[in-house]
Amino acid sequence: MSKIDIGISESDRNAVAEGLKKLLADSYTLYLQTHNFHWNVEGPQFRELHLMFEEHYTELAQAVDEIAERIRTLGIAAPGTYKSFAQLSSIEEVEGVPEAIEMVRLLTHGHEQVVKTCRESLKLAQDADDESSAALIGDRMRVHEKTAWMLRATLPK
Repeated sequence: MSKIDIGISESDRNAVAEGLKKLLADSYTLYLQTHNFHWNVEGPQFRELHLMFEEHYTELAQAVDEIAERIRTLGIAAPGTYKSFAQLSSIEEVEGVPEAIEMVRLLTHGHEQVVKTCRESLKLAQDADDESSAALIGDRMRVHEKTAWMLRATLPK
């Protein structure tokens, strides 16, 4: 690959890419968890949750591609294996099939965790004057904050 000259130093590009790798891993792990819950949800809210989870994993599928492509734009290889995602992600995998209400709680927590990862990654992008990465991360943060709110709204008071 030829030299990258986009006004961001190599060390800053590496730092931002490391933050984006964590965001990618969290997003992909949450995608898998959401897709799993979509397939396996049962109970009185089946249809509502089944459709909502589908909306969420479809949005996440597009997001992981955007994040990975931003990492590549910075000249860094994007992680793409379960092993690398497991090492980088702050979202824990769920064993078995939880009850529907627990699925909602777990996904709420997952989206909130991604927001925290976004905040950490955003600082790296801002420190590097990387507006493109900062904009992407800010957009992702808004989506996850809104999704967490919607999931919380479905939980019993």
